[in-house]
Amino acid sequence: MSTELIKVKTDEQVGIITLNRPQVLNALNLQLIDELVNELERMDQDKNIRVIVLTGNSKAFAAGADINEMAEESAISIMQKDQFAVWDRMSLISKPIIGAISGFTLGGGCELMMNCDMVIASETTLIGQPEVKLGVMPGAGGTQRLVRAVGLRKAMEMLLTGDPITADQALAYGLVNKVVPVEAYYNEAIKLAKQIAKQPPLAVQLIKKAAHKAEDLTLTEGMQYERNCFYLLLASEDRKEGMQAFIEKRKAHFQGK
Repeated sequence: MSTELIKVKTDEQVGIITLNRPQVLNALNLQLIDELVNELERMDQDKNIRVIVLTGNSKAFAAGADINEMAEESAISIMQKDQFAVWDRMSLISKPIIGAISGFTLGGGCELMMNCDMVIASETTLIGQPEVKLGVMPGAGGTQRLVRAVGLRKAMEMLLTGDPITADQALAYGLVNKVVPVEAYYNEAIKLAKQIAKQPPLAVQLIKKAAHKAEDLTLTEGMQYERNCFYLLLASEDRKEGMQAFIEKRKAHFQGK
């Protein structure tokens, strides 16, 4: 599989994907997104990987869509390409995705960040949806996920002014989990990923699915979905191992079965 615009590696049970267009601040073109989603899907099927970390570099996680690629497109050509369909596949990834972000996280970069389940940000991070300043609007979930993440009032301010917010503001709004010095953001994300990778994989994946359902279902429907996931986990070998290890006062060894 070609990965010209991303770098891929593993660290124990953590898969790491690095956006790699530093000369254009990791601007998101069609090729990069295709490579990224294909790799996410591959890691999702790899039994040796339990958690995925998505990152860029200290200067930019991703500064937005590649405007040079879009400038000459028409409404019809964009619609025919259906370029956002590949973004929809990200929501089907069952394993946790941790974003390790720094610097410019704008437009499509912000939308990509919001596809992550948890986010560690450097103190130099700037997050925003500046599409309005170009006469357009977000198209990969910016209006929908941002409202769900920070509420209507804050989202409207960010969307209609196009102005970015700082890492500390993003932390206060609930957009990121933690803000650390720029030299520590990547290692902090890997540390969190390794902590989660030690948990039983089936439980982790079903918890992710149930938590995301909370945005789409009524409380009653969500409670029933959660309950069904709970019942399913009772049949797993990891559940037996976890409870037996608790009784025997030893460390559990989870295998994802």
